[in-house]
Amino acid sequence: MNLFEQMKTEGHERVLFCSDRASGLQAIIAIHSTRLGPSLGGCRMWPYPNFDAVLTDVLRLSKAMTYKAAMADLPLGGGKSVIWGDSKKDKTEGRLVAFAKEVASLGGRYIVAEDVGIGLSDIERIHKITPHAAGLSEGSGGSGDPSPATAYGVFCGMRASLEERFGDGSFQGRKIAIQGIGKVGYALALLLHQAGAKLSVCDMDPERVAMICRVTGADPFLGHEIYRVECDIFSPCALGGFMNERTIPRLSCEIVAGSANNQLENAKAALLLKERNILYAPDYVLNAGGLINIADELSGYSKERAYQKIEAIYHRLKEVFALAKKESILPSEAADRLAEARLARGGKG
Repeated sequence: MNLFEQMKTEGHERVLFCSDRASGLQAIIAIHSTRLGPSLGGCRMWPYPNFDAVLTDVLRLSKAMTYKAAMADLPLGGGKSVIWGDSKKDKTEGRLVAFAKEVASLGGRYIVAEDVGIGLSDIERIHKITPHAAGLSEGSGGSGDPSPATAYGVFCGMRASLEERFGDGSFQGRKIAIQGIGKVGYALALLLHQAGAKLSVCDMDPERVAMICRVTGADPFLGHEIYRVECDIFSPCALGGFMNERTIPRLSCEIVAGSANNQLENAKAALLLKERNILYAPDYVLNAGGLINIADELSGYSKERAYQKIEAIYHRLKEVFALAKKESILPSEAADRLAEARLARGGKG
C-alpha cells in the first residue's frame, strides 16, 4: 500500500515530511483529523531503525490522538510528529528551531506538545518560534509536565477496570505489574502505592527501578520477566506494540491497563486477550489525562478544572465496557465505535 492509499484508508488529512540540511533535521508531522478542532499531539524523538518504522509510528499515533480527543470530549483533532534521532545525542538547538519552523508553517492546524525524547524545555524553545506549542511550564502560564495528569487518568481508569472485573474498585492489596518506570509510570506507581496496591516493576533504566522500589517497596523484575508476574493488573507504560502473540500467552493477569500508546500490535492481539479472558482497557481512553490537562491550557489553565475532567475517564471507560457487553464486542471495538460516533456528529452531543 502506497502512502496516498494508506492516508485514504486511515483518514489522514496531511503528512508533512521535514528535512533541513543545515541542522540535520529529519522529521514527519502527521495530521489525522481536524474535524473537531486543531490537531494536538506530542513530538516524539526516537532512533527508529528505518524510515518505514518512523512513518508507521507517526501515522498510528496521530490516528490514536484523534480517537483519544474524541473520547475525551475535547474540541481537538489528532496529530503527531516524530523527529528521527537519538534525543541523548542528536537533539540540538538547530534541529529544534528547524522543527519549530515546520510546525509554524502549518498555521495552527497542528499544536505540538512533549512526548518521548522531547521535554518541557524543548517545548518552550519551540514556543519561542511558534505559538502553536502547548504543555508549557506553570511559570509561563502553562500546565507543566503532563505526566502526573496522564498517570492520574490511568489510575481512575484502573478503578473502573477493577470494578468491571471484580465488582470492587479498591486498590487495597491488589497486585499490579508496571512495565516502564518513565515519568508516567513513576507517577502512577506512587498513586497506586498510596492506594494500597502491591507493585512489581521493570524498566530499561535500573536506577529508576531502584528508586521506585526504595519509595514504594515494589518488587523489581528484569525485561520480559515482568510478563509472567501473577497480578491483577498488568500495566504497559513504555512504548507501544508490546501486546502481541508472543507476549500475551505469557501474561498471568486479569486486566491490561496502562499508559502506553498503541499497546496492541494489531487487531489479533485484542482477540488473544479475550480468548485468555483478560480484560483490556483501551489505551487511548485510559491515557487521555495528559491531553486533557494540556487542552485546558489553551483556554487559560486551571488545575482543579483539568483534573475534574480527567476523573471522567472513569465514566468513559465504564461506558466502553457497558457497550462491549451489550453488543458482545471487544472493548477496543466499543471504544472505536463511541469515538467514531462523536466524530460523525462533529463533536455535538
